[in-house]
Amino acid sequence: MSEQRMQQQIEAACAHIAQHAESVRHSRYRQRYHFMPQCGWLNDPNGLIYFKGKYHFFYQYNPYSGFWDRMFWGHAVSEDLLHWDYLPVALAPSEEYDDHPKGGCFSGSAIVIGDKLWVMYTGTCNNGNGFEQSQCVAWSEDGVQFHKYEGNPVLTAPEGVRPDCFRDPKVWEHDGLYYMVCGASRDGKAQALVYRSADFLHWEFFNVLAESRGEWGYMWECPDFFPLGDKYVLMFSPMGGGERTSVYLVGDFDYETGKFQWSTSGENDWGFDYYAPQSFLAPDGRRIMVAWANSWDWMPTWKDWGPTYREGWNGFFDLPREVRLLPDNSLQFLPVKELRALRRDPQFKDVLELQPDQEQSVTAGDGVAFELRFTLDLEHTDAEQVELSLRCGEGRRTVCTLDLKHSMMYVDRNNSDGWSRGVSKSPLFVRDKTLLDVHVFSDQSSLEIFTSDCTTNHSLNVFASDAQNGILLCARGGGARLLSLEGYGLERTFC
Repeated sequence: MSEQRMQQQIEAACAHIAQHAESVRHSRYRQRYHFMPQCGWLNDPNGLIYFKGKYHFFYQYNPYSGFWDRMFWGHAVSEDLLHWDYLPVALAPSEEYDDHPKGGCFSGSAIVIGDKLWVMYTGTCNNGNGFEQSQCVAWSEDGVQFHKYEGNPVLTAPEGVRPDCFRDPKVWEHDGLYYMVCGASRDGKAQALVYRSADFLHWEFFNVLAESRGEWGYMWECPDFFPLGDKYVLMFSPMGGGERTSVYLVGDFDYETGKFQWSTSGENDWGFDYYAPQSFLAPDGRRIMVAWANSWDWMPTWKDWGPTYREGWNGFFDLPREVRLLPDNSLQFLPVKELRALRRDPQFKDVLELQPDQEQSVTAGDGVAFELRFTLDLEHTDAEQVELSLRCGEGRRTVCTLDLKHSMMYVDRNNSDGWSRGVSKSPLFVRDKTLLDVHVFSDQSSLEIFTSDCTTNHSLNVFASDAQNGILLCARGGGARLLSLEGYGLERTFC
């Protein structure tokens, strides 16, 4: 009966999607090349994996509304990370451990065992003792239709851990054993707990992988843990970590003790709209990371989730990024190479001289969906600041300021669209540098700006009109020289 109930929930959700997808498809703020749902609400990426010749994206999903609510797992596949085919909903609330109007099938991950695809997810329910979260297992032979394990849940919150703060399992295999890390909160401090199993069904506590003493908040959501080069990386989104939306720690992991000793910390993205990143391995060995392009209402920079709920949908993913380890053990996050296939109508300029306080217009595509790249020649720049204004028009603009005098970067969206607010900020690494690279991806409702060899990145949602299609550059407090200016239009992959 339980499998029948899940199938009924899936069929009802799919019927609703089929009824509403066409009207949502023509909405004003729909992205052109960023991954998004057919209708309804999307948040965290789940179960990202390459399986049987295709990339699989699962995602936290409420198909019935443009707001968060009872959680399902949406599902789509692609052969190139660019063009996606939507599949039926993969998981639906159906059991005592995951069926509640404000609960459901929360975030998790996937692994291939033999010829089957297995997922572990957090079931969230409320059966009279407040919200309780547990780890649950499901499997699929074809990667489309899933079956929940009859012995679920396979893990409940250990003693001392809040039952409503035990979630988001990330699984992997090493030397014939399966490992899982999940986020937890104990005594008001965040933890990442690591478990291990011989069969993926019966799990034992191994160790506290890493924990906060307060500096990284009281709960780590969506932890991810993976090897990179000769190091290991722990990523998480900290609750109570101030403006931080996504943090990484780099260090060494001991499989004998289950302890992670980190020595380097950093931020995946400094913008307002980059949360819960999850990584996976591509067939060629690249470590690729995808995140939800939004944030939560408890964050200090949050305003709201934007106006797209009026159109019957909300949420999309930031661009997939390749994660690389640098010699100093910091991380680099590069837009995946597949995106180059979307380029159209190239515009090139070898040198562009900016005179003080004189705005210059540049061209990239239609000024709405485009890619723009240039290098700032610091040896021939005496400006204190260089301003890049994006989505300009109708008296509005989003301004990215490269503050060379103070080694800071700011992205101001207070005058972007009459809706958004806030100024994201980060250090700008220009000391002892002769060049500074800038790489921008703009879509209908978002901006992603990469600098300093993709080590400092800002992702922000901007709900601008099509008439806001100007791109302006200006030097302040001196002149500036730009090299190798490239502009491209980008092909629409979502209709």
